Amino acid sequence: MRIRVRGRQAGRRTDLLLGLLLGAGVLTGLGANTIGVNWWLDLIQLHAAGALAILLVTPWKYVVIRRGLRRPRRATAVKALSLTLAALVVITIASGLVHSTGHLERVGPLTLMQIHVGAAVGALAAVVAHFLLHAVRPRRADADRRAMLGLLALGAGAAVATAAWDTGPATARRFTGSVPKDELLFTSWLNDGIQRVDRDGWTLRVGSAAFDLDAVTDLPHERFTAVLDCTSGWFSSQEWDGVRLSALLTAAGVARGEWRSVEVRSVTGYARWFGASTLDDVWLVTAVGGRSLPYGSGYPARIVAPGRRGFWWVKWVTSIQPSARPAWAQSIFPLS
Repeated sequence: MRIRVRGRQAGRRTDLLLGLLLGAGVLTGLGANTIGVNWWLDLIQLHAAGALAILLVTPWKYVVIRRGLRRPRRATAVKALSLTLAALVVITIASGLVHSTGHLERVGPLTLMQIHVGAAVGALAAVVAHFLLHAVRPRRADADRRAMLGLLALGAGAAVATAAWDTGPATARRFTGSVPKDELLFTSWLNDGIQRVDRDGWTLRVGSAAFDLDAVTDLPHERFTAVLDCTSGWFSSQEWDGVRLSALLTAAGVARGEWRSVEVRSVTGYARWFGASTLDDVWLVTAVGGRSLPYGSGYPARIVAPGRRGFWWVKWVTSIQPSARPAWAQSIFPLS
């Protein structure tokens, strides 16, 4: 009887630990996929450490699942959910680890990052459903000395495994988890397809002014290097030619007034807002690598925003307008 109680307690602790690790994995993954600045807190390493910690806990979870499957009274739905959750977690971790090596990009029509994120969302939904169907509540006894020592050992094991992975297969990845590419890949946010904008019909509206492409390229351009770090899991350092948004607004006669941000909008309707104090570090570019932008990279003009992830780099820009809306009053990830 005593052994059974310990077994149940260990099973409950294992479920609680896995729930916490999965939750931490979602938060660190979202953070690493959103933040383009290299913080002192390395979110992608924490993300990887959480994944490797889950792998270290796998033998204990396997025992829990096997015990549950042997119980005749255990609901079929709970058993199926446990197996589904296990499969989704394996897919999530495997796809993330393989992606970090940079050796494989796609499996069929899907990229590894799409598989990784999709499986992670499915795993999180399965965890919530699992806890609703089979509630596992924390107890004071769960935080005893033995449990704390176990957590310290797990943390140390995950840290060692992460360090080994980062100095081995995943040496090339960036602090965001992205892998390097020599060339720019043509990707867009959600369902924005490549736009083939006609040069003669294109107009950029800045405030009440309008610029054709010749007028934009006649503005004083600068050449600079910036890294495009795409949320689809790759990054590329390129030389760009463009004009700072602050200089563009001055050329358009937009006076500094009550506006708090500028709305940059694409021909597709996609838009992001940049704070008024950041415009010296945001660029409208018309060339990359000394050549005009390709259609897939935003021709005739796109945004380059160093230190921000790729979804800030609006392509096929057609409008830049002062706005009373603060830049923080937009979703972290664009919703359309």
